[in-house]
Formats: sequence, structure tokens, C-alpha cells
Amino acid sequence: MKATIWHNPRCSKSRETLAILQGAPGVEVEVIEYLKNPPTRATLAALYERAGMTARQGLRMAEDAARGLKYADGDAILDAMIVDPILIERPLVETEKGVRLGRPPEKVREIL
Repeated sequence: MKATIWHNPRCSKSRETLAILQGAPGVEVEVIEYLKNPPTRATLAALYERAGMTARQGLRMAEDAARGLKYADGDAILDAMIVDPILIERPLVETEKGVRLGRPPEKVREIL
């Protein structure tokens, strides 16, 4: 099985999630450092749809830039995430079984 992780190596939750994936038998892990290689708007929207999440649920509220999106709709949030990928909550993991946000990291086991 292939697992793709949209990863930030500076994030402890992202590192913990990556360790779970790397320790899972039979899982081939593709690591995408999304701050260096951000997803397209279409890819990000598709990931959230597969995860059953809204763009707002995928917004990293701890970032100062997120404050200005308090009343924004999903399209505006996605647009902001593409301009400033630090706004994307991490890590997102995709497998053939679905997409999960690794918060807590153990949630990715649901799609392995």
C-alpha cells in the first residue's frame, strides 16, 4: 500500500505520524514537504473532500494569518492556503482507503 504524507519536518505531530507510517508493514511512504512543494488548490480541495473535512477544519488556526480568515468561506480559505501553505494543518495522509489529518497521529491507522 502507498501512503502519501503532506509533511512538515519541523512539526512534532507530523514527525510522529511519519514514524507510524514508516513502521507499518507493507506501506510505501511518499513524503511531500508541503511548504517546499505546496499542493494545488484542486489537490487540497480533493484531499479535504476525501477526508470528509471542510477547508475551515483544515485551517491551522495557530498561525497569525489565520485570524483574518475568521469569517471567510471555504473558497477564500483554500485560496489563502495556496498563497501561504503554512495555513494548512498538518500532516495530511492519503492512502487508497482515504485521507486523515494526523491529529492525533494515531488517526492515520484508520486508513492503513
